[in-house]
This record gives sequence, C-alpha cells and structure tokens, in this order.
Amino acid sequence: MPVLVPALLATVDALLVNGAGFGLGMGMSLLAAVALLWRRRFPVPVFLATLPGIYIGYIWFAPMIALYTVATHRTDRRLLGAAGLLLAVAHFVPYPVSDFSLSDRRQTALLLVDALVTAATPVTLGLLTRTRRELATRLDELTRSRAREDRLLADQVLATERARLAREMHDVVAHQVSLISLQAGAVQISTRDAQARDGATKIRELSVRTLEELRHMVGILRAAGADTEELTPQPSLADLPRLIELSALDVTYDNECDPAAERSEPVERAAFRTVQEALTNARKHAPGARVRVRVAGTGTGTTAPGLLVEVRNGPPDAAAPAPDLPGGGHGLVGLRERAQSLGGTLRAHRTEDGGFVVRAELPLGS
Repeated sequence: MPVLVPALLATVDALLVNGAGFGLGMGMSLLAAVALLWRRRFPVPVFLATLPGIYIGYIWFAPMIALYTVATHRTDRRLLGAAGLLLAVAHFVPYPVSDFSLSDRRQTALLLVDALVTAATPVTLGLLTRTRRELATRLDELTRSRAREDRLLADQVLATERARLAREMHDVVAHQVSLISLQAGAVQISTRDAQARDGATKIRELSVRTLEELRHMVGILRAAGADTEELTPQPSLADLPRLIELSALDVTYDNECDPAAERSEPVERAAFRTVQEALTNARKHAPGARVRVRVAGTGTGTTAPGLLVEVRNGPPDAAAPAPDLPGGGHGLVGLRERAQSLGGTLRAHRTEDGGFVVRAELPLGS
C-alpha cells in the first residue's frame, strides 16, 4: 500500500491539471505517476522520468515525491543539488520555451521563488527523514551494544564471584580440613584400640583426598577470572584468639594494636586470613614448631598509620609426625593479592634457623 499511494496521488494530480482528455501533457503526467512504483529501487532514473511531467504536464506531486525519495536514499550532496536544480528549472521554464518572457519582473520573481521552494521542500524533508532513520539505527546499535556490555558485565561478575569463592574455599575449608586431619593423626598415634586407629586412619585419608579435590576445584575457579575487590566474610581481629585456640599448635599471640584505632573491615579480614593461612602452612610444613603471632600498629607522625601482621614459626620438630597434607600453592598467592588490593604488601620467606615468616603490612584506611 505505501508504494501505491504516491502513484495514486500523482494520477489524481494529473487528472486535475490536464483534465480527462488524453494528450502529450496527460501522457507525460501518467508516465510520471506510473514511474513512482519503482522509486525506491531506482530513485534517480524515476526522478528523471518525472521531470517531463512537471515541464509539459505541470504536475507537482510526482516529481516532488521522486525528489524526496532521492534525498532519502542518496547521500551525495552534489547529486541532490543537481536534482533540485533540475526540478526548479523544469518548474520555472514554461512549455514551450518560446513562451518564456522576462518582461514582467514581479511575476518572474514570484515564479522563481515558487520553483526554488518547490525544489527545496522535498530535498529538506528527505534529508530530515534520512537523518531520523540514521539516528534510529544508531540508537538501536547503541541499545544492542549496551545489552552486550551488560552481558559481559554479568559474565565478569560471575567470574569474580568464582574467584572469590575459590579464595574463600582455600582460606576456610583447607584450614578446617587440616585441623580434622591433625586431630585424626593424634588419635591414630595415641589410641590402643585397633578399631579407633583404623577409623582415624580413614579420616586422615579422607581429609587428604578432600584437600586434593579442593586444590583441583580452586584451580578451576581461580582460572575463571581475577578478583580485584575484597571479599565479604565476617571474621576480624577479635576472632584471632579463637582461631589460635582451635589451631592445636604451640602459639604465642602478641596483640600490640591500639584498641581505639579505627580499621576498615577489609583490613581486619585480610589480617585474619593472613594468620589463618600462616597457621595452616605451619601445621603442614613445620609440625611441632613453635609459632609466634604478632599484630601491631605501624606508622608515625610522618607516615600513614597501618597494621602489621607477622606470623613466625621455628623449624619443625623431628619427633612430631608430619600430617602429609597436600598443598594447592594458592595460599600465599591469595594473601599477596589481598594485601596488594588494599594498597599493602606481604612478604614470606624462610628464616636463618630453618623456620618461616609471613609478614603483611596493611594501611588502615584501605
């Protein structure tokens, strides 16, 4: 229907201007009306086919609609200017050309203005329509782009949550499972009941297998994406005494922090996780060793205040049984990432006496 409407309007225009009789003007006008059926596929040839209709038959609708179509489908400004000029000339110059006269200047000026307006109107409307379509297309592309960005953001959030889960699993589950294995080892050594000894052996084997599976899962989850934000578990410095009590290690705890000092929750959580991971490593690699946990404030009047967390263990006791627990290799890496994400540092190295020290410095305002 939208294709037929312009042709019908041009036909009505031809009948109103040229009457019911058939002549050259009527023939050119009807030809222009029929040509509009192909205006979208061949806009420029159709426009040229309508020019005889306005020049000979004095019709307006067909050439103006054709010029409007050219303006909406072609971006060449020189082509639009030439097409508009041709329409203005065809409208301004009478048929036959011998009737052209400049004696009446006022009438000539009015005809010239009418011709220019007749040519400029479809070009202007066509440019406005094309601009509107381009804006609509760009808006649609922008909407699709925003949708893609939302999907990518959702995937990134999912990857971040996987990395958070991996780190939390390593910090919490590995610590608890290693405690279970240690307690089972103690029962295995101390008990004289064969059935209890077998049960403790199975518990240790299951603990080791669980840690191996955990290590594999942690590797998969950490490979899914990196985490630059801090986690949101609840433990803080106030929970350190309970953690040390449950560690089943010979631990000396020195808390030199100012109770009135304000520390952000991510800093306290990072300090707790640092001690937790260091105790787990001491249990794995230095059984029977003495451990010293020290938490203190840092900074003076010239430097920003911070929090120092130091866990130092001595060499392992040769008489103590080794727990033989697997290690995933992610613990110290995760602690270092935590410290760096908060603007702090973490160093871990062996000591001269054969022990190991983990030292984290965290700014309070992180």
